[in-house]
Amino acid sequence: MKVLVTGAGGSIGRALGRGLPDLGHDLRGLDLTPAAVAGYEHDWVVGDCLDAATVDAAVRGVDAVVHLAGNPDEDSLPDALASHAHTTAHLLEAMVRHDVRRIAYASSNHAVGRTPHDAPLTTSVRPRPDTFYGVAKVAGEALLSLYVDRYDIGAVAMRIGTFADAPETVRQLSTWLSPADTVRMVDAAITHPDPGYTVVNGISANTRGWWDLEPGRAIGFDPQDDAERHADSIVARPEDDVEDAFVGGPHVTSAYVRSAF
Repeated sequence: MKVLVTGAGGSIGRALGRGLPDLGHDLRGLDLTPAAVAGYEHDWVVGDCLDAATVDAAVRGVDAVVHLAGNPDEDSLPDALASHAHTTAHLLEAMVRHDVRRIAYASSNHAVGRTPHDAPLTTSVRPRPDTFYGVAKVAGEALLSLYVDRYDIGAVAMRIGTFADAPETVRQLSTWLSPADTVRMVDAAITHPDPGYTVVNGISANTRGWWDLEPGRAIGFDPQDDAERHADSIVARPEDDVEDAFVGGPHVTSAYVRSAF
C-alpha cells in the first residue's frame, strides 16, 4: 500500500519509517520538519496538517493515512483542538475527495485517562479525558466515527499507551507499547479488510497489562513484546501508586490542571 504518515518526523513516525517498508508498504511522510532532518528516506511533504492545500496534495494518490501529527504536550483547549481535531478533519475531507478508504489515527490513553484502575480497561468505556489533550483526542475519535458513518471509510483509533524503546516506570510496565508492536498495530489497522470504526488499546502484550487487547486482536494486531523483561531495571518511586491508579497516570494530577483558555 502507498501510505501517508503524518507527523513522520516524530518518534512513532520514525519507527514506522523503519518498520512498515519491511512489510511491503511504500511511504510518504508529512511533517513540518524536512526529510533530511527527520532521517526519513521516503517520499516527503513539508507542511502543516492545518493547511488544506498541503493536506490535499499529501493525500492524493495514497491508499491509507496514518495520522500521528499533533502537539504531544498539554495546551490550551483551542490549541489542542486545532492540533488534533482540526488536523484530523482536514485529512478526512481530503480522503473523501480522493477516495482514500482507510485511516489509522493515533488517539491516546488520555482520551479515557480518568478511568480508574479498578477493572480491566475495555474500549467501550465512556470518554473520560484527563487533560485538554485528551479532550482533543476524544474529538478526533468522534470525527472518525462521523466520517465512517457518512462515507463508509474504515477507521481505527489507536489509544496509544506509553510508546518508548523500553519502559521506565512501574506504570509503564502495564502501559508500554514497543516500537515493533507499534508497527504491527499500524499494519493491522491499515490492512484489515473491513474495520468499520474500531478502537483498540495500543499496548504491548505486557504481563502487568490491564487494558483489553481483544479489539486489537480482532483486526489482526497480535502484540509480541512484554514490558516484564525490563522489570528488573525499574526503580520504584513514591509517586508510583498515584500514577498507577488511573489510566492516564501523572496526567490526572494537579500538575496538569490549567485554564481552558
